[in-house]
This record gives sequence, structure tokens and C-alpha cells, in this order.
Amino acid sequence: MTATETYRLTQFAHGGGCACKIPPGELESVVAGLVPTAPLQGAGGDLLVGLEAGDDAAVVRIENGTAVVATADFFTPVVDDPYDWGRIAAANALSDVYAMGGRPLVAVNLLSWPRDVLPFDLAREVLRGGLEVASSAGCHVAGGHSVDDPEPKYGMAVTGLADPQRLMRNDAGRAGLPLTLTKPLGVGVLNSRHKATGERFAQAVDAMTTLNREASERALAAGAACATDVTGFGLLGHLHKLARASGVTAVVDAAAVPYLDGARDALAAGYVSGGTRRNLDWVRPHADLSAVPEDEALLLADAQTSGGLLVAGEVPGYPVVGELVPAVAGVTVVVR
Repeated sequence: MTATETYRLTQFAHGGGCACKIPPGELESVVAGLVPTAPLQGAGGDLLVGLEAGDDAAVVRIENGTAVVATADFFTPVVDDPYDWGRIAAANALSDVYAMGGRPLVAVNLLSWPRDVLPFDLAREVLRGGLEVASSAGCHVAGGHSVDDPEPKYGMAVTGLADPQRLMRNDAGRAGLPLTLTKPLGVGVLNSRHKATGERFAQAVDAMTTLNREASERALAAGAACATDVTGFGLLGHLHKLARASGVTAVVDAAAVPYLDGARDALAAGYVSGGTRRNLDWVRPHADLSAVPEDEALLLADAQTSGGLLVAGEVPGYPVVGELVPAVAGVTVVVR
């Protein structure tokens, strides 16, 4: 029996994947006001996208009509297989660049490892998975940083390039635009079931390891200027942030939202993460959820890992799940 077969990585962490994020409400209170109060002297470019609207990555304009996109993302094991975990974590980190309309250029690994508990053969498999996905994206991987940690964690810091005139950002949504979702929801409840039972869900792994490169390229080609990726805060959470930043209200057609096979069964069996429940609690005061039952609202708030893009605009090949409308006082999201 190999080390990969002996150890269940999800049992060495209190949470899994993007569901282990700090709750959005708590995070916003921590970072509130942490923005420069005056232009930064001696900076090497203009900061186009920073902290203010909760975007997926930072963007700095440099010379020759180029923008640099910078992000970092890492998390505890979302699946037991170390190679798959590495692939998922890399796809998730690269997604932040795609969500801004950029293309990844170079990444460095971020690895935390309980060196006295888990063999380094497993860490090597994690890194191999990350390297494979980054390479498939045409992104260099050049070293990184590691620490001894009681819980295993892995991800990447990624630098990309973008056209500063063709960015996709949270605050560029406009009333009248449709909302497109480029991956089905449901990986959160399936991952919770995997952690609890050891069942493997190939459809969830396939979704999480699929790059958002093609979706980003199609969105840009369609003229989209507003997008985010759907990760730990769930569809409702990320949509709340987008609508709030854009000064509009988002209307979701619950019947149009696609889900992975098995997601509803996992929900019915009770495999809902604490992160998903916190997402719903955070959004509820700003949302009208009266048209759907609680279980449907939980699925819409399901904490995703390496989810798809949520685009303000119609993107060929992907389902439209709602629209942006003029702002309704006190309400950022309406589910029908």
C-alpha cells in the first residue's frame, strides 16, 4: 500500500478547500480601511484594482499599455488524493487571474506541511499536481515558500498580465446585463460528503481542475467588463459583492442554475459545511430569498472550490442564470 492510499488528507484539517476561508463578514471588518490614504510615492505603476471592491486580484498598470495582475490563494486539503489536491489548488489560484481578464505568467508555490505527521512523498505529489495544471495554463512555476505547520495547506501566488483597457472587475456591472455562470455548483456539498465518508466524486474533481481560461477568453471576446469567480463565499456571496460594488441588484433564476450530479443528494443527506451556512447568514440580510426553500438557498450559498466565472454579460456556450437590474433599496440579491 502506498502513502497516497494510507493517508486521508482531508482528516488532517479542520476544514476543506475554500470552505476554510475566514467568513466574509469577519474578513471585511478586518480589512476595512486598509487602503492608502494618499498616492504612493515612488510606485512602479498605477494601482487600477485594489481592495475597495473585493476583486479577485490586484491590478497595476505599468508601461507600454500593460497591466500586472497579482494574487495568492491557498487552502487545506479538499480531497484525499494529494495529486488531485495540488491540481485543484493550482486551478483555483490561476482562476483569480482569469476572473480579472488576465493570463497567468508565473507562479510560486505556497506549502505548509506537518513534517512530523505526513510523509514528504505526499507533498511531492501535491506539488506535482500544481505544476501540471500551471504548465497546462502556460504558466511558469518557479520555486516558492514552505513552512512547518500542524495542518497541510497548499496554493500559489500568481502573477499575470492583462490589457488595462479590457479588465473584468466587480464594480463594472450595469443594469440590463444578463448573468452567466460557467461551471455548475455543488462541489462544496460533494466535498463535505467526501471528507465524511471517503466517497470519491470524479465529477467534482473534474469541475475543480478545469481551468477558467476558455471562459475568460470567451467573456472578453463578448465584451464583458464585469466578472468574478465563484469560490468560498458561494454564488450568493460573490454575487452580493459584485452587485454591491456595481450599485445594482442581481436577480437569480434558481431554476436556471446548474448543479453537479449528486449535489442535491449530498445536501439532503446533510453534508453542508459551516462555511456554506456562514455564507448564507452573511448574505441573508441583503437578499430576498422568499421564493425558494432553505435547502435551495443553501445550495446557492454552497462554498465552492475552484468554481466557475460569474460574468455580467452573455457568454456563448454557458448558461444565463439571471440578470442585473436597477438597485432595489437594501437588497443586492433577489432569488426567484
